[in-house]
Amino acid sequence: MSSSDAKITEAELENELGPRRVYSTSPSSPSRMPAFASVLAVIAILYFGKDVLLPLAIAVLLTFALAPISSRLRKLGLPRIPAVIVTVVIAFLVLVLFGLVVAGHVAEVAQNLPAYQGNIIAKIRSLQESGTDSGIVRRLTSVVESVGRELSNAEERPIAPGTGSRPREPLLVEIFAPSRPIETLTSLIGPLLGPIASLGLIIVVVIFMLLEREELRDRFIRLVGYGDLHRTTEAIQEAGSRVARYLLMQLVVNCAYGVPLAIGLWAVGIPNPALWGMLAIVLRFVPYIGPVIATILPLFLAFAVDPGWSLVLWVGAIFLVLELTSNNVVEPWLYGSRTGLSPLAIIVAAIFWAWLWGPVGLVLSTPLTVCLAVLGRYVPQFEFLEVVFGSDPVLDPKERLYQRLLAGDPDEATDYAEEFLEEDYLEDYYGKVAIPALLLAEKDRRRGVLTAEQMEQVFGTAITLVSNLAEIAQEEEEEEGEEEQKEKESAARPSTPPKEGNGDESELPDGRGKTIFCIGGRGPLDDASAAMLAQVLQVQGAEVVAARHSDIPNRRAMSLVPKQSNAIVVCFLNEDSARHASILVRRFKRTYPAIRVGAVLWVENQEKRQPPTLREADFVATTLTSAAREALADAPPSLVAPARKIRTRRSSNKTGIAAARSDL
Repeated sequence: MSSSDAKITEAELENELGPRRVYSTSPSSPSRMPAFASVLAVIAILYFGKDVLLPLAIAVLLTFALAPISSRLRKLGLPRIPAVIVTVVIAFLVLVLFGLVVAGHVAEVAQNLPAYQGNIIAKIRSLQESGTDSGIVRRLTSVVESVGRELSNAEERPIAPGTGSRPREPLLVEIFAPSRPIETLTSLIGPLLGPIASLGLIIVVVIFMLLEREELRDRFIRLVGYGDLHRTTEAIQEAGSRVARYLLMQLVVNCAYGVPLAIGLWAVGIPNPALWGMLAIVLRFVPYIGPVIATILPLFLAFAVDPGWSLVLWVGAIFLVLELTSNNVVEPWLYGSRTGLSPLAIIVAAIFWAWLWGPVGLVLSTPLTVCLAVLGRYVPQFEFLEVVFGSDPVLDPKERLYQRLLAGDPDEATDYAEEFLEEDYLEDYYGKVAIPALLLAEKDRRRGVLTAEQMEQVFGTAITLVSNLAEIAQEEEEEEGEEEQKEKESAARPSTPPKEGNGDESELPDGRGKTIFCIGGRGPLDDASAAMLAQVLQVQGAEVVAARHSDIPNRRAMSLVPKQSNAIVVCFLNEDSARHASILVRRFKRTYPAIRVGAVLWVENQEKRQPPTLREADFVATTLTSAAREALADAPPSLVAPARKIRTRRSSNKTGIAAARSDL
């Protein structure tokens, strides 16, 4: 590797790799300690000010959810103030009625629980007697009880020194006080004052935020993002739309789950089926934990109500059917309910907000985290929030593949490739992902950070990836053959001639009956690119022979080239290897003058760069598509100038002596 290659600058690397989003700051960027200190300060404020901030957070989220309804009423001709008041009154009436119904059903279930005590005791005894004939559960229970008795006896044994009697046990004394109605009423109403005051505060804040939504938006823009109105506007719109869409679609999904659940529980005979359906609607707002709680409560009631086990099985079957239907039918249909958060981020956020604000924070965790992810997308100082919480890939497909090649993991690389190939062809995958990944490896090699062992590992992983995709290549080759057959049959039938310009110029030529020889130019990475090009040519029906660059010095490659070959392709990932490519092309060309010989100098941004000109080369390509098209072309090979004979000069001393004699 030359010194010029080793001294490549970061600016040149950025130009060669093309524009991409950078998720880490450069060394020259300011320290992240102020941002980290700001995050800690915000967490402390949220924790110690939760009595004030929690109602405000609920009001803001309800404003996001009710704003579309208020806007729709205004479009129908209702003035602003009546539209807002109607929206808020209807929403909170629904919530209050919902809460009253749930409270009434809970009280009824609590009154009926003592009636189910006999069934519970009978089933527990049957479980104790189950197992083997010796009663394993009963023996374990007796062991636990004996250990408990021993521990209690050990606590009672110590006696005060010098005394021979046990300490006297205290007597229970009950104090009777005359009942005072005012104090009793105060003790009943006191615990309700806090929630009622918070509810009133939330209602007032929601009304004023809906009335002054535009004014608050303008003030927020002036305070936070006046210097970049475009970015701030996008952030506000995205946060509002994502939160409102999540709340609305989640409500629809939960109702589509809770209503059938209540009907199913009523059909099998579970008491208070409406209660469990309504609780399921509310609890499913809590990620992951809520559905589990909504399932356990009816199962426990079925366990207590029925003397047998059939009701428990029926309830379990109802939940299983509803979960499968909701996860595989309803949620995919309501695609807009996606929040843009990763599953792990949702779990971590639920734990964090539950620690911060308790059960209410658990319900609000997902929409609040959505707002944080939007903040990280548009505010550079908090960009790490989007990386941590977002569901979008943080690495480009080429970077992801290169990382797997470096790690020597062809299985995961194959999984990524199969996901890509579900919608695109092998030519697109190699041209858009695999070859650019090898170009990243070549950049690291030129910078001196990729060792020879790592290059061989990248080559081996890439070859394994190519072999793993052989089945997909075979399927694409069969599809190509079927399409060719259909085109021939349609051409044999009389039809109207196609209009000019309707041909698909992006399709590669048919390679059946042709033989192509592909070889790497200077290193293992070039060999991997040649193997990928060879598989694409095989998909087109051509017979392909691939060789490594190490076969060139001992002239083994010359003997590997089939005599009936139509083209020889030499692949280079280093675009500065034009001189070396010219030498190899000339060597192949003079050895096989009747075969087309070309070179591929892979580049990623082929639109901005023109391929270099190589003497005696029949073609020079820079992309996989152009290389495959040139290799399969029917053009004749160019003429080759005859090799010049090497003549040796005479000694300069003898020439000087002869000239001196002639002068004499």
